[in-house]
Amino acid sequence: MLNIETAGNARYAPRVNELVDKLIDLSFAEDIGDGDHTTLCCIPEDAMGKSHLLIKEDGILAGIEVAKEVFRRFDPEMSVEVLIEDGARVKKGDIAMIVTGRIRSLLQTERLMLNIMQRMSGIATMTDKYVQRLKGTHTRVLDTRKTTPGMRMLEKQAVKIGGGCNHRIGLFDMILLKDNHVDFAGGITNAIDRCHAYLKEKGLDLKIEIEVRSFDELQQVLDHGGVNRIMLDNFSVPDTKKAVDMIAGRFETESSGGITYDTIRDYAEQGVDFISVGALTHSVKGLDMSFKAC
Repeated sequence: MLNIETAGNARYAPRVNELVDKLIDLSFAEDIGDGDHTTLCCIPEDAMGKSHLLIKEDGILAGIEVAKEVFRRFDPEMSVEVLIEDGARVKKGDIAMIVTGRIRSLLQTERLMLNIMQRMSGIATMTDKYVQRLKGTHTRVLDTRKTTPGMRMLEKQAVKIGGGCNHRIGLFDMILLKDNHVDFAGGITNAIDRCHAYLKEKGLDLKIEIEVRSFDELQQVLDHGGVNRIMLDNFSVPDTKKAVDMIAGRFETESSGGITYDTIRDYAEQGVDFISVGALTHSVKGLDMSFKAC
């Protein structure tokens, strides 16, 4: 159902759909409980109907494929006519899809479908805003692990739909040696060496990124090597330019820490390869839409 590429081994891909299935099951369990008594008391079991998804705000649509899975898992007899696909620009008044089926099923799936689609579309819209801001540079915007617990797979997919890139899905598909790892390991060299020893012992082929907080740490990485990407944490714009020149294409570069929509292009123009932005997922407003009888 979802096409989320892990940064490391493709063997993790099945985990994505498994987690989405569990999320849908949990969501129905917490919302419906022992029954939607409002619907059950006033809607006949065999009553049929039709609802459409009405877009009430301009943005980027995301979550159509997940919505189809929500309907299918709840009631396989529901019929979905998709009028607008994921990734399309939508405007207020658009109809994205029409769903036909038992009215009870339409009512009981409405809120979960809207919760998912509003959240995903809000993230895709925000991501597109950052991507447009970077046009004309080679820099790509990355998401982070600052996601809603349980919804990470959907939120990461929404970033991709909005034109962004997934940094990593979780702690399992890439090595990211951050400041605490470096400090607890006893320094840059120890952290990198232990990383390589571990990967060899476990037979893993994962990319390695390391975070640096100063030019001293950066020089240590440059002298030692053994990584794929260097994250420049809380570097100023001028210092980012200096760091990128020092790295000179030997490793991928990423800027992180306190970078906003207003400042992201300044960092991109220094030649950095990636910029990670937690705001893509941690503080996004959902795109306004509704599911109404038609």
